[in-house]
Amino acid sequence: MDSVALYIALAVIVFVVALLVVVALVRGRGKGEQPPSVTTGGSASDSDSGAGVAAPPTRGVEPDTSDAHDDGSSVATLERPEAAAGRLVRLRARLARSNKLGQGLLALLSRGDLNEDTWDEIEETLLTSDLGVGPTTELMNELRTEVKIQGNSDPATVRQYLRNDLLGLVDPTLDRSLATARNVGLDVPAVVMVVGVNGTGKTTTTGKLARLLVAADEDVVMGAADTFRAAAAEQLTTWGERVGVPVVRGPEGSDPASVAFEAVTAGIDGDCDVVLIDTAGRLHTKVGLMDELGKVKRVIEKKAPVSEVLLVLDATTGQNGLVQAKVFAEAVDITGVVLTKLDGTAKGGIVVAVQRELGVPVKLIGLGEGPDDLAPFDAEAFVDALLS
Repeated sequence: MDSVALYIALAVIVFVVALLVVVALVRGRGKGEQPPSVTTGGSASDSDSGAGVAAPPTRGVEPDTSDAHDDGSSVATLERPEAAAGRLVRLRARLARSNKLGQGLLALLSRGDLNEDTWDEIEETLLTSDLGVGPTTELMNELRTEVKIQGNSDPATVRQYLRNDLLGLVDPTLDRSLATARNVGLDVPAVVMVVGVNGTGKTTTTGKLARLLVAADEDVVMGAADTFRAAAAEQLTTWGERVGVPVVRGPEGSDPASVAFEAVTAGIDGDCDVVLIDTAGRLHTKVGLMDELGKVKRVIEKKAPVSEVLLVLDATTGQNGLVQAKVFAEAVDITGVVLTKLDGTAKGGIVVAVQRELGVPVKLIGLGEGPDDLAPFDAEAFVDALLS
């Protein structure tokens, strides 16, 4: 009996000691640890933004001038793109330096004596500037008639004639505005497809166009429908991150029409103003690839009308670019042209030739490698740059 009592006493003692230890541990943890921190300002949807959507930081706030928080974490800053107004004026000198058309004509006109040999050289200069035979003939006839009627071959006067006639060929009356206004009637964003052959700069142009639209306070979504080139989606995402534009992308080799469809869906769901679709470069001689481009457009139009189809052309390719342009125009209805690399070895006459061939205006021109070196085309500023 005494041994039973002893065991009971020992059990009670062990239980009490264990209980005291547990209480002490709980109190110690409560004093020594803090609850996990909660970051405010986010929402449940922040972590569930949808598969394939790369969502950069929110636009519309002043970027932090510091590179890091006090705790050492990095700060995401957004660039502020240059406004469209004045871009071509800023880039005018660059165009003037690189363009051989204006330089050659002014050298001939500065001779003073416009004899028959000089006229022949002027015609040759125009023909080698990618202007095309038809526009060159028109321009020569106009110049000769004006000089004959006015009876004045003074270089300054002829230069003014040349400016007026070139401006007439470039045609300042064409509507060069971008159809990027949100479709209020259907309550869907404007959709812009960017097309062209390999190497013309479609992805770069898409990224630069996004910057141009952001500068105009448009809400933009980009779709990386170039699923054949591994770096294309990454490149487009980088452009988007710099200005706060989300990019919808798919796995490499996925159906580009599906990616484009999802991009437009994201634009609709997000009440965005514009969806830009970057397409894969395709050789104009490959019928299957050109048919696929038409398919992408048809799939997009199940969600929203395509308001712009911009054909990107490398201005340095000259007449070869015209062949490409005609084939693309047959596959999809081209609404405007973007001429890139006009600051290089391009010849200014390509502007006139492309417009004549396609019957659509040049709407944007690329004049450098800088992020804001894509400018809305202005006919008068362009002609003045050619002749400066």
